[in-house]
Amino acid sequence: MKNLLYFSILFFFIIGCQEKESVYKDYFKKYDETAALEAAQKNSSNRMKFKLIQSKILDMNQVFAPFQEDLASFSEEDYNTLKPLILEQNIPQLQKSIKKGTLTYEKLTFFYLYRIRKFESDSTLSLNSIIALNPNVIKEARERDNNKKPVSDFSIYGMPILLKDNINTKDMPTTAGAIALANNKNTNDAFIVEKLRENGALILGKVNLSEWAYFFCSGCPLGYSAIGGQTLNPYGRAIFETGGSSAGSGVTVAANLAVAAVGTETSGSITSPSSLNSVVGLKPTIGVLSRTGIVPISSTLDTPGPMTKNVIDNAIFINAMRGFDKNDAASELLEQDYVQNGFRNTFEDSRLGVLKPLLSDSIYNATVEKLKKVGVEIVEITPPEISFNGFITLLNIDMKHDLPKYLSSQADTSVKIKNVKDAVSFNVKDSILRAPYGQQLFEGILEDETTLEELAIIKSNLNKEGKKYLQALYDENLDAILSINNYHSGIAAVSKHPTLTVPMGYKDSGEPISLTFVGKPFSERKLLEIGYAFEQLTKVRKMPENYR
Repeated sequence: MKNLLYFSILFFFIIGCQEKESVYKDYFKKYDETAALEAAQKNSSNRMKFKLIQSKILDMNQVFAPFQEDLASFSEEDYNTLKPLILEQNIPQLQKSIKKGTLTYEKLTFFYLYRIRKFESDSTLSLNSIIALNPNVIKEARERDNNKKPVSDFSIYGMPILLKDNINTKDMPTTAGAIALANNKNTNDAFIVEKLRENGALILGKVNLSEWAYFFCSGCPLGYSAIGGQTLNPYGRAIFETGGSSAGSGVTVAANLAVAAVGTETSGSITSPSSLNSVVGLKPTIGVLSRTGIVPISSTLDTPGPMTKNVIDNAIFINAMRGFDKNDAASELLEQDYVQNGFRNTFEDSRLGVLKPLLSDSIYNATVEKLKKVGVEIVEITPPEISFNGFITLLNIDMKHDLPKYLSSQADTSVKIKNVKDAVSFNVKDSILRAPYGQQLFEGILEDETTLEELAIIKSNLNKEGKKYLQALYDENLDAILSINNYHSGIAAVSKHPTLTVPMGYKDSGEPISLTFVGKPFSERKLLEIGYAFEQLTKVRKMPENYR
């Protein structure tokens, strides 16, 4: 009898171990990327000639370890059942499904975790977009489900959101993609993250970016970082650029790996990846959203902004991040509500400026004709010649002063580097791992001896030149000037004008192209209204074919 009992216990122990092994399966395996890298060398763009794709630092099995047990109960059948309820659905539609009981915040979170693992563990489909996941997100989703208070259809409450990995969070490291910041773990939430949590958003995780927000190496691939590896565009893996520096934000939204993502922009870093991944990206006026707790390039130009699949979600998202921040000198006390009373699907009384040099682009030209047919008043503009001298100097000197401030007051005290010089020295010790494409821009910062007095003159001149280029906004009483992708992001940046980019179509190659609305300072609500009308008129966004 004792022997029988012994063997019974042994049997169940073995079965239990086997079950645990199946739960804790390693889904992510390193693969031979030789063929992919050889193919990349044939790309016509030098920035697409990758030296590596997979991260040499990140272990995605560790990233997913907190979810293995919970995800073991979520099947492929569950995933397929939820797909029509979630893919490409806007926030109001998701909230309605939750109210009906056909969806829960927990199921929504499971769906995205499962989908991330499904695609990112497949070497033929992986986008290398995720750097970290919030280990508490399932628990937090269940807490949202237990809340019995009414939730607006236009609320970020319970929506799984991804953050660019230069934005501080208390529950995940903030690396800016750099190995030098790998230990930047014990930080407070950035101000905008505090606001998102206050409004009930679920911080799902962190996404890859161009290292140091693409002010690090010169001519290197967009979407590469030493921590995250090479992020790829879902519309053409290793064929089309991801845009940057908010590459992971654009890619994950395009591929439906979260409801939405936060990007940051100095000059084009929201607009570019939004355009190239067929998503909606808003670069707000400096002062609309706080920058506290975000790894900086330039306190003059930096801003976070929402990246979403549609305009309504964009308005909901920026609403959830807004608020006056006494610790950000540029922060404005604004009463603007970006969602209230909804958006009318009309261009009534709209006056839009069209840049004559861009009319040679067939998709832009056809779009302008569509707008004319629905009654939009179009004003053709021949922009003046301007000087952009000193732009790199502005970034150099701002980062030279702004990065040490972040490292001393908002980073983990265990982070060894204290300034750009320390980062350069750190990277030189193992440049193949830490800076395989070089660190030319960081070295340029160290060489730049421009004084703060000289910098003030440069900033003033750039601001005047940018305003001169966009003067038609005022002279012609325009609601916005129409651009393509991030063509005029630098001009909008130095002149403190907001931009909204909305999918416009696809080139013959399949590469996305977007229409960018450049508005007057603090006209974000107007831009969203016009962007919504344009989105409803064209409805061109389509999911990447292999990620449906």
